[in-house]
Amino acid sequence: MTTDLMTAARMLGIGRTTAYKLARAGNFPVPAVRVGRGYRIAVAPLVELVGLDKEPRD
Repeated sequence: MTTDLMTAARMLGIGRTTAYKLARAGNFPVPAVRVGRGYRIAVAPLVELVGLDKEPRD
């Protein structure tokens, strides 16, 4: 599964301009793949980065 760059950027608290600069430079926090005129972000590494793959602590 993938999501668009702006959805991933919002999850990470990154603004639009910074997100595109990072993606173009190959420095977005998770792999960003150029598809046509936009970028696609794999959901699994994004979920792992923000910690949503962890079990909640009691």
